[in-house]
Amino acid sequence: MMRFLVLSGLALCAAAAADHPILSIGSSAPDFTLPGIDGKMHSLADYASSPVLAIVFTCNHCPIAQMYEQRIAQMTADYRQRGVAVVAIQPNAPEAIRVDELDCSDVSDSLEEMKIRARYKHLDYPYLYDGATQQAARAYGPQATPHVFVFDRERRLRYEGRFDNSYRTELVKSHDARDAIDALLAGREVAVPHTGIFGCSTKWKEKEAGRIEALHKIESQPVTLEASSEEGLKQAHANTGERVMLLYIWSSSCSACVEELAGIETTYRMYKLRGFDLVTVAVDPPDQREAVLRVLKEQHVTGRNLLPDSNELSRTGSAYDPALPETVLLGPGGQLLYQHQGRLDILELRRTILANLPAEYDGFRHYWTTER
Repeated sequence: MMRFLVLSGLALCAAAAADHPILSIGSSAPDFTLPGIDGKMHSLADYASSPVLAIVFTCNHCPIAQMYEQRIAQMTADYRQRGVAVVAIQPNAPEAIRVDELDCSDVSDSLEEMKIRARYKHLDYPYLYDGATQQAARAYGPQATPHVFVFDRERRLRYEGRFDNSYRTELVKSHDARDAIDALLAGREVAVPHTGIFGCSTKWKEKEAGRIEALHKIESQPVTLEASSEEGLKQAHANTGERVMLLYIWSSSCSACVEELAGIETTYRMYKLRGFDLVTVAVDPPDQREAVLRVLKEQHVTGRNLLPDSNELSRTGSAYDPALPETVLLGPGGQLLYQHQGRLDILELRRTILANLPAEYDGFRHYWTTER
């Protein structure tokens, strides 16, 4: 379930910005001092020599923002020789992001996760973290990600709004942020100083209560464990439905399995609203049911949990290779999408899931099939 905010008119923008007003055209650029993914602190003064400064508020988790990562990188490269500074700032407070709002991402929006994304997508522009204090976000007022602010040599705001008119590259007809930069470099007034924005709404710290409420709702769901015959295990592996399914084969006596369960459950919580199911199969003997259930409850694994109903199945795994843990990702009809034995790379798994979940725009899935 992808959630986008669209602000297409001045009146609507004004209403949406009531609590966090957008910096007005003509205003001076507010100062900031923020950590970057490069391990350094960055301030407004660091870019004083640039004739134009473009600040793009963007983030990791938003699928719209993801569509703009390479456009930001390209804009940075295209204008570097002309002295233009392009700076990306992540404005969201991670503690205000519900787990289901990560349904289009492999990671959230912390500084360490920003570094993960930058490595994965080879992002080389300044990417700063404002999530701890939201100092810059409260001063500039970004309403969604991405939201662009372009300043002239005197650091007066001359353009504020969208990067361009569509997150779908084939539908782009106006290059609004670039047009503003070109005008300032040429000494002209910016023809269109404001445009409406679209993307995921800024996650302000005051939204943390909503995340906690959602977490309590998840934690109130029961954890169950079903006894399953060999035929039942085979049916689970067949995945005859229309959803993508993660099959996690484990044992309560396997320390690596138990350690991974938390990440497996988090992954399920992230994507379950997008046609994603989780089935765990504990290959312990049936008389270890209480031990298995205790582990499942400790990690609050809310998917479908199975335990073989005979010692023969628990010893041999029957339909399964006994090497543990084993992670199998199945598409509709049992199509094998991913299989791994041993300790899991959870990011690799999540990226494979995202590349195979249904999406309203194919570019959202394609984003996860390449590192750039």
